[in-house]
Amino acid sequence: MAALRGISQAGNISPARMNFFRGFASRLFVKGISFSTTEDTLVEAFSKFGQVIEAKVIMDKVRNRTKGFGYVTFANEDEAQKALMDMNGKVLDGRVLFVDNVRPSRKFNSGVPITRGPPVPAADS
Repeated sequence: MAALRGISQAGNISPARMNFFRGFASRLFVKGISFSTTEDTLVEAFSKFGQVIEAKVIMDKVRNRTKGFGYVTFANEDEAQKALMDMNGKVLDGRVLFVDNVRPSRKFNSGVPITRGPPVPAADS
């Protein structure tokens, strides 16, 4: 019965929302990155699984070093899943990597960002 519910719910998802989530399916979250790991190092390590569209190491701007995590985006979902299965738990630059799928932010409601609207003018005192 749960499988049938999943099928009926999938039919109600708009094409724009499907594209939104498909982008997440080919993007991986990589945790445990060494301070010496660069975006080029990530591309080199992950490109054996397919075409890497983007590799991003998140930097601490104050300390000018990595925050220890980043993202790798593949051309398609299958390549991303192969990389996830093989690279999770592997050592890169002396650190064990933890690789997972990127999940949509909770800031989004039905694929549309939640906004507060225009600023409210200050009341005269």
